[in-house]
Amino acid sequence: MTIKDWPPQERPREKLLHQGSQALSDAELLAIFLRTGLAGKTAVDLARDLIVDFGGLRPLLEANLADFCAKPGLGVAKFAQIQAVLEISRRYLYESLKKGVALENPQQTRDYLVHELRPHQYEVFSCLFLDNRHRILSFEKLFRGTIDCATVHPREVVRRALALNAAAVIVAHNHPSGVCEPSQADINLTAQLKQALELVEIRLLDHFVVGDGSPVSLAERGLIG
Repeated sequence: MTIKDWPPQERPREKLLHQGSQALSDAELLAIFLRTGLAGKTAVDLARDLIVDFGGLRPLLEANLADFCAKPGLGVAKFAQIQAVLEISRRYLYESLKKGVALENPQQTRDYLVHELRPHQYEVFSCLFLDNRHRILSFEKLFRGTIDCATVHPREVVRRALALNAAAVIVAHNHPSGVCEPSQADINLTAQLKQALELVEIRLLDHFVVGDGSPVSLAERGLIG
């Protein structure tokens, strides 16, 4: 039996059109992308197998070219399509932030930082530079580290903020381990950054730690005075 033989309300594409994309499972969404299955397997069956093989939808989307193409039903063309979709998502989130006031849309800020930082297998420290109305001037990944640390130089953050004429800064970094809990080093760095930026009258609004789940805000934890 193929998907065309299923009742219309159970077919992934028709289900999406009538109930919205949120009603679909990961396998159903992936099946729409795959379009076709393999001999003896529908696209949904293949999608389920792939999600199991990779250990989830996220590892599948973040797989490198060799690992991705090694799986049945996948190849260079589909890898390119997925990379294009991910880049479109990143640009959409960035445009969404640029259109409004980032701090009035905290979930959009979190979503964008997750999309930018979580896929990295090493630590990346980044900054959102804002004007005096908290509109984004620039997003920059300033420092790259190893799997468990990145060396951050507060003077470089200050230098870029001054160059962009920023009035405020939001900083963020990822924990490749997936654990969002800020370390004592993260807390100490936040204090150093706040002090350095205050010397040139620039405010540090928040420091997000990105891992699995929702990013942790040090401001919400009361760790930014």
